[in-house]
Amino acid sequence: MISARKKEILLAALLIRAGQVVSRDQLIDELWGDQPPRRAAAALHVYVSQLRDFLRRSDGTRHPIVTRAPGYLLELGEDELDCHAFQRLLNEGRVHARAQRHEEAVVSFEQALAQWRGPALDGLKEGLIVSGFVTWQEELRLECLEMTVASSLAFGRDHELIGFLYSLIVEHPLHEAFYQGLMTALYRAGRRADAMQVYRRACEVLRRELGLEPCRPLRDLHQTILVAEDDFGSHALSMR
Repeated sequence: MISARKKEILLAALLIRAGQVVSRDQLIDELWGDQPPRRAAAALHVYVSQLRDFLRRSDGTRHPIVTRAPGYLLELGEDELDCHAFQRLLNEGRVHARAQRHEEAVVSFEQALAQWRGPALDGLKEGLIVSGFVTWQEELRLECLEMTVASSLAFGRDHELIGFLYSLIVEHPLHEAFYQGLMTALYRAGRRADAMQVYRRACEVLRRELGLEPCRPLRDLHQTILVAEDDFGSHALSMR
């Protein structure tokens, strides 16, 4: 295992930019920020050499890190990273959702979410390459969760969603789309009072944390539930 934190950061940056040349200056910034050591280029060379030994191909003849001006390039070959599989499955789900094939969309979205093993690159987010990638991936995961909820509601998985949405609200207490999804699922399940309680919770959290009122779609959904008859089951989250 690679234990030195600097080598972990270096490997993460090269993996993120796999197939692209990352300059020595970019890697030095990633490793040390605005306080590089006096011999940063030499230290970087040592880290790269150690990574090469760690990543050497099983036949012992070559490694995936190539020196190419003005820096280094990591060649993945036919390997697929979890993040690449996640993005591929997310894109498949988007295509299904736009075509109103919501059951197939949910399968793709859930397979995409299964690629996550925990917080992305936890503890390695100091440099621009890694922190920018982590932010992008977390936004994509949030989009995937939203679209999973929307497509699940579109083909009637209301009861199955309730517990999932309660957990999402705990994880993302300021994300109004999850309150909207939970209110919809609860109402369809015949739990109107619980749906109203979710709205009150959303109002309290948003006012306390941000000093804001709920967004227009959430307020409209609240009003719809207040005045709705038994045919409310046709209401669902809007798709992207």
